[in-house]
Amino acid sequence: MDAGGPSDVWARGDAYERYMGRWSRRVAELFLARLGAPAALRWLDVGCGTGALTSQVASRCRPRTVLGLDRSGEFVRAARAAAPVPARFAVADASALPLRDAVFDAVVSGLALNFVEPPEAAVAEAARVVRPGGLVAAYVWDYADGMALLRLFWDAAAAVDPAAAALDEGRRFPLCRPDPLRALWTGAGLTDVTVGSVEVPTVFTGFEDLWEPFLSGQGPAPGYVATLAPGARDRLRTRLAATLPAGPGGSVRLTARAWTVRGRRPPGPPQ
Repeated sequence: MDAGGPSDVWARGDAYERYMGRWSRRVAELFLARLGAPAALRWLDVGCGTGALTSQVASRCRPRTVLGLDRSGEFVRAARAAAPVPARFAVADASALPLRDAVFDAVVSGLALNFVEPPEAAVAEAARVVRPGGLVAAYVWDYADGMALLRLFWDAAAAVDPAAAALDEGRRFPLCRPDPLRALWTGAGLTDVTVGSVEVPTVFTGFEDLWEPFLSGQGPAPGYVATLAPGARDRLRTRLAATLPAGPGGSVRLTARAWTVRGRRPPGPPQ
């Protein structure tokens, strides 16, 4: 996953796994099931992070080859250590892929587009390296409304610190909605573009299971928490805890929605 703004740090694989990785793997499964791609394809995963999507391709799609690329060397090392054969990984920038034209059958990306600058360049590169007629598909969290964990977090943060509202991913990241995703794909010259959604449960054993990953400094919300003085952090913690639904045995049961987008490269060079 490529880094974005100054508070959007994505570097440590273990911290990402505790924060988002455990949910992103479930989304990857549903995303691939809906693609319904045949076996023996050559796959590329751009902004692969800790390898959630790449690993699912390797284990579920019977690929001919699968390559995961990410700008973070730490993420690539974590992905390489955990992924099954035949997945391979390398460090590369999504906006300038070190790959020849038209060498993949399917190019995918999971939860990365909002952290790539500019996203238009990344999608154009995906369209360049996929073969004519090949698939380009991605998914992103619905930060605006459908990612309950972050919606509750930022609402609590803004309640105790109005300035925090400007950092809310739902405001900052336009690609967390269907229409901008569709426009991004069509703008890259891709055709047969469709947008959909997938939703997964995000169940925490208790409040500490939910809160601890926010202390890692990884990503926009934990990055914001890292800037707070101890008193302000405690006020945010208390406010967030008070807004969460109570489940059996103290569990916290939420849901997370991601928007998906897919299209195909038409015959001839990308538009």
